[in-house]
Amino acid sequence: MSKFLASASLLLLLSGTSYAAPMKCSSENMAKTTAMMQTMQDGPEKMAMGKHMGMANTEMSKGNMRGACMHYMSAQKVGMAKPAGGSMM
Repeated sequence: MSKFLASASLLLLLSGTSYAAPMKCSSENMAKTTAMMQTMQDGPEKMAMGKHMGMANTEMSKGNMRGACMHYMSAQKVGMAKPAGGSMM
């Protein structure tokens, strides 16, 4: 049984799954995310991220860090989502 678990964990390690962990909710990380958005290709994902980051900044200016973090996490989810590719034939 331990050989099976060891080989399974080794395969997961070697597969190189690209998993981006969400960043901690802080004003520094929000600034990094906003700067990263500037390099994104224009599209619905960038628009949605901008909307959520704007709402996060509004909540942060009101002193509502809980609300700001909720919007920031939503922006990260949109940014991590793979764009809906495919042709429209």
